[in-house]
Amino acid sequence: MFYYTYVLRSIKNNELYIGSADDLIKRLKEHNQGLNKPTKRYLPWKLVYYEACLNKQDSVRREYYFKTTQGRRLLKRRLKEYFYNLN
Repeated sequence: MFYYTYVLRSIKNNELYIGSADDLIKRLKEHNQGLNKPTKRYLPWKLVYYEACLNKQDSVRREYYFKTTQGRRLLKRRLKEYFYNLN
């Protein structure tokens, strides 16, 4: 079984949301159905990045890292072409 750390981008206003889940497809559907209060007002969401881990703690640790300043910088570098092509 895999555990996922994922990054969503709001199509409405380009906000990023970082989370972790054991069923990525189900979790994305929940976000887009408005079942998650923090993401409800920025619908719809698009999955732009994910990583798979074999251990839940590793996935959660990666989520917390991506939420730090250094982690956000890493994401911006990894997704440089994606963000560049948005404009």
